[in-house]
Amino acid sequence: MNEKNIDKLVSEALAIEAEEAVEADAIGYMARALVQATMPHRQTDGVEFVRRNGQFELALMAPSRTGLPYGSIPRLLIAWVTSEAVRTGERELILGDNLSQFMRELDMVPTGGRWGTVTRLREQMKRLFASSVTCTYDGGASYAVENIQVVDSARLWWDPKAPDQAALWESTLTLGERFFDEVSQRPVPIDMRALRALRRSPMALDIYCWLTYRMSYLRQRTVIPWVALQMQFGSDYAETRFFKRKFKEHLRAVATLYPEAKIAALDHGLELRPSPPHVASTKRVR
Repeated sequence: MNEKNIDKLVSEALAIEAEEAVEADAIGYMARALVQATMPHRQTDGVEFVRRNGQFELALMAPSRTGLPYGSIPRLLIAWVTSEAVRTGERELILGDNLSQFMRELDMVPTGGRWGTVTRLREQMKRLFASSVTCTYDGGASYAVENIQVVDSARLWWDPKAPDQAALWESTLTLGERFFDEVSQRPVPIDMRALRALRRSPMALDIYCWLTYRMSYLRQRTVIPWVALQMQFGSDYAETRFFKRKFKEHLRAVATLYPEAKIAALDHGLELRPSPPHVASTKRVR
């Protein structure tokens, strides 16, 4: 991450510090399962992707025709979906009258063409909403598995060639019942302004959400080996030293926005010391 980007993050961090997330109406939520283990950072061959975090394993599966979701956009979508589910207390979510309106919710500017934001958003929505998640906990003597469908149904009626035009019918999502229960009852509070500032890097988004969640229950100094972090955040790196270099680069950006986090990159792992979460847990109305 270059100095220009760091300077921009410093400015955004100062703005965040000046106003609490709740007061700024910037509080959002992330699905806990997708904080403990994460989605692909880049396009991945195959239809199954596995991340491990200790005894917890997350397997993301998709139909071969659509493929797996990847990158920053699915993470921003999950944050929006989770935040709306918590805010409304409803499984059915209304996505807005037109595509441009919904993209503004994600802090995206509509652009056309093969590589434009409209095309990329629609592609990642198809991939994410067609995917299913299997969460497994294997503690040796104890074992648990849960199969989760992110959505039961998705109805997207927008015209991608006319993103400002209202569709005849409302675009909606109906969340899977298990996914809705998970995100409603145990979401991870986050600052949406931090997500917007880090949105160009899926790894930075993952680190930020994980770090504020981990700090919410950390009670003593902990050192996490780089190999363990690689399994959780970057199993697609060929060697741990390459992952470590990239992780530290993105950690610097996260620390700029989350200066209260007491962290240190050691030779053998990442040191965490008890710190306040970036957004304190709030009472949720259902």
